[in-house]
Amino acid sequence: MPKNKRNTSSEIYDSFIVGAGISGLAAAIKLKQSGYEHFKIIEKANRVGGTWRENTYPGCGCDVPSSLYSYSFAPSSEWSHLFAKQPEILHYLETVSRDFDIEPMIEFNTSLDEARWDEQKKYWVLDTNNGRHFAKSVIFATGPITEPSIPKLPDLENFKGEMFHSAQWNHDYDLSDKRVAVIGTGASAIQFVPQIQPKVKTLYVFQRTAPWVLPKPDLPLNNISKKAIAHFPQIQKNWRNTVAHILNGVNFGLRNPKALKPVNVLAKQLLKLQIKDRTLRKNVTPNFDIGCKRILFANNYYPALQAPNTTLIPHGFVGVEGNTVIAANGERHDVDVIIWGTGFEVSHPPIGQRVFNEKGERLSDLWKDSSPEAYLGTAIDKVPNAFLMLGPNVLVYDSFIRLAEAQTDYIVDALTKMKRESISKMVIRPDVLAAHNKRVQRNLKTTVFNSGGCSSYYLDQNGRNFAAWPWSLSELQRRLNAVDLNEYQVNYAAKQNKSKAA
Repeated sequence: MPKNKRNTSSEIYDSFIVGAGISGLAAAIKLKQSGYEHFKIIEKANRVGGTWRENTYPGCGCDVPSSLYSYSFAPSSEWSHLFAKQPEILHYLETVSRDFDIEPMIEFNTSLDEARWDEQKKYWVLDTNNGRHFAKSVIFATGPITEPSIPKLPDLENFKGEMFHSAQWNHDYDLSDKRVAVIGTGASAIQFVPQIQPKVKTLYVFQRTAPWVLPKPDLPLNNISKKAIAHFPQIQKNWRNTVAHILNGVNFGLRNPKALKPVNVLAKQLLKLQIKDRTLRKNVTPNFDIGCKRILFANNYYPALQAPNTTLIPHGFVGVEGNTVIAANGERHDVDVIIWGTGFEVSHPPIGQRVFNEKGERLSDLWKDSSPEAYLGTAIDKVPNAFLMLGPNVLVYDSFIRLAEAQTDYIVDALTKMKRESISKMVIRPDVLAAHNKRVQRNLKTTVFNSGGCSSYYLDQNGRNFAAWPWSLSELQRRLNAVDLNEYQVNYAAKQNKSKAA
């Protein structure tokens, strides 16, 4: 265990929240609302926001309608569009943290180095860059899309030009009249490619797999619309419910791929209207069922690909020689800039490098040969009194905020029961965890994620789906409504003189 650091306190918190993004703020607010206030929050950056603080690339925005991209307890009437942009989402999260008086509880510029369970004392020892803390329980709210993923390719260090990831955008670098290579055509790339295309001299877009890109039904919301939403809350409620029903229909299709077959046909016909050049159209036509990979939405991506200064390279990127980028088919181009649109490390949550289970085993070591498992995406084997936000197999095509709120209901119920019943330790039963994940994997087999003919980031190196939830969001919300202590091994504080292994 690392040596004690400065600012070490002997205070033992009831709980500890790591991260002040979407899920960390949701947890903090709901804990406060439940009367549970003896907890601490640490955040590695100097402001809240999580992924919406980190991702500032041009065109960054949400692909879920903004009516759902807000907490149920804090609706907003300030969105400028039906689909919110990054700066206003970040502003919304900062406003919520102030309105609910969460910001004073956050220790900023503080990152977690290690979290270890002390079995004898029944609390967590949390070492940070600013000191050591103790807590009876921990909520790891560090999110699944926090660590940029850059392929390990030969000679990248010898590239003489500028190079950065979309999540670490270099705003000081002027792209004007530059030769630019964009690697990847995922959710980030289809947003920033149209923004940079008019500025650059030449743009080479490396596409390993063509994504499904559907038209984005986005519209601006003027001041009259905003005032109406603010003065008539029922409008906001109806808007939210309508979008929720639409997304529920999408999720039904993802669980029942046959229902999406007509959409596949329609989307391909739409491509004929969007792209006139037959070769380009063929290259951007996906070879898998819609929904197998994340469905993307944009109105300006295909026009950007058809611009005179843009070249789509329908092959993977394999390396560089000096300032020459090389495609898998041997195609070579000289460029000034490489921008990585290669997404994030999601199959092995980075928090696993810093957390040790009750046996002293580092979670990332246990996960190195396979993706992690959790019970309801929240409770991890042999990790007592700890909860993971937006963990394995909870992803539904919906708002991350709604997922976070559902998990928070479960976690708050667990923590209040622990306090009320003087529970010193609770850890998910191995048989419950195994049965749950066996059922999850069995039901995922027939979803489009597993049977749609693609290799998505939902699948780990063994082909196991570690991300998706195979049922509806309402089913996930129902399961996360309350904690069943019978599913946990539970120990009670000695003062009550009772112990239970449920």
